[in-house]
Amino acid sequence: MFERITSKILGLVSNRRIAELARAVAQRAAPTPVAPAVIFFNASARLGHLSQNAAFSLLAAWGLRLAGVRVIHFVCNRGMSRCVLGTNPDDPTQPPPCAVCVAQSQRLYAHADSRWFEFRKEAQLAEELKDLSLADLKKFAHNGWPLGELVLPGLRWTLRRHHLVNDEATRYLYKQYILSAFNVGREFEKLLDEEEPPLAVVLFNGLMYPEAMAGWLAQQRSLRVITHEVALLPLSAFFTEGQATAYPMEIPADFHLSPEQNDQLDHYLEARLQGQFTMAGIQFWPEMQAPDANFLTKAAQFKKIVPVFTNVIFDTSQVHANTLFPHMFAWLDEVRELIKTHPDTLFVIRAHPDEMRPGTRKQSRESVGGWVQHNGLEKQANVTFVGSDVYLSSYALIQRAHFVMVYNSSIGLEASIMNKPVLCAGAARYTSYPTVFYPNSTAAYLKTAQEFLRAEKMEQPPEFVAEARRVLYFQLFRTALPFNGYLQAHTRMGYVHLNSFSFDDLLPQNSSAMRAIYAGVVNGDSFLV
Repeated sequence: MFERITSKILGLVSNRRIAELARAVAQRAAPTPVAPAVIFFNASARLGHLSQNAAFSLLAAWGLRLAGVRVIHFVCNRGMSRCVLGTNPDDPTQPPPCAVCVAQSQRLYAHADSRWFEFRKEAQLAEELKDLSLADLKKFAHNGWPLGELVLPGLRWTLRRHHLVNDEATRYLYKQYILSAFNVGREFEKLLDEEEPPLAVVLFNGLMYPEAMAGWLAQQRSLRVITHEVALLPLSAFFTEGQATAYPMEIPADFHLSPEQNDQLDHYLEARLQGQFTMAGIQFWPEMQAPDANFLTKAAQFKKIVPVFTNVIFDTSQVHANTLFPHMFAWLDEVRELIKTHPDTLFVIRAHPDEMRPGTRKQSRESVGGWVQHNGLEKQANVTFVGSDVYLSSYALIQRAHFVMVYNSSIGLEASIMNKPVLCAGAARYTSYPTVFYPNSTAAYLKTAQEFLRAEKMEQPPEFVAEARRVLYFQLFRTALPFNGYLQAHTRMGYVHLNSFSFDDLLPQNSSAMRAIYAGVVNGDSFLV
């Protein structure tokens, strides 16, 4: 009760701050009227409350406006029949909560140049979709627009699964998303025609279907498309000219850690080892548990321990990860065969802590736990499964490991820093640098896995440790733009309130985050602190 009341009060204060700042920014901003505009579009990061990514987008736009940049917000006004966050996966026919979302948009974009779009159903398109199968919908295109492909990542995210169920409810939702994506595209093209050519298009995530549609259309015109997502540090953002969910980084070859930077990284890693970290505003580890006596007794019966770290199958990073294998479960199927042929090794299969996020609808409907049960691996003598609700320290597993297997989880980079060889099965934020073993084909991966399992002892290449430290430091302290001076965490996971600050704090000369955003958006520089 106290938390609800406190949250309500903070929300009211934050809304008042939004109104005050929106008014102040409008009064102070004075861009050249004919200057090329920067178009912001974020329809998939929030509904009635302010999420981190909604705040990043809003604050970035305010900072640019105060720096003299002309900004246009492309805003949904009941412009989709079904949207990503507003879908009830248990009942796709339920309309989204448009009233609260539109009211929030009116607060966020008050006194700004906003272009609102509404939904108009395209009758011809609806007729084309009417009798299509799930397979047909995945490859569906209309007027040259690959609508089925653009919609698919957002649909998988909404339904919390990679393999879609071929039923009426799924096909209905797929069709509604395609109709909505087409409407978004049609309206966005009108804006691009009016503002040709804009300086840049700034989008949340870039893979949820509204933003994916806008990004695809912008790219067809060779426009600069910038996307953003949450970064690893609390209340920090990652902006890039490209796919933020792939987290591309260009680390200068001459960048090396100083003693002070090494100390800074060590302090961060010490906190991680104790579970003291958040991601996207989520505290995954309320406590960190050491292996208990039962685990240690079982582990003592085996010559080797190999932790297997999995990911959330519907996460948008998986679009980029699926390089050697078509999806994570295809990789796990191969791991299952390795388990059978190496009975002297204990495989500890670790579900990602976000796979079954408690208290939300964001719980995987195609889970690693379900895969383990379906394959009867809980009965396999050389398997231990650690569910997402078990707070067993992943770092304690790494310390005991012969080597570590990951798909594309960030734990792979940390394991490498802990001097353990890591065999990676999917493209990750760090696989473009020599930090882990990342074979170039499925056959090479399976061959390497067999060699590692047969080896009496594994040695970590020293250069991997040094490079992993360099990559993690750069990711944390150079690419993560700090918004913590503007924001504080909400009691609801992933949401934020505005702190007390003045519009002067949003000027590039007074903020490292705004300085990086201005340099990246206006000058085409890298978005670095």
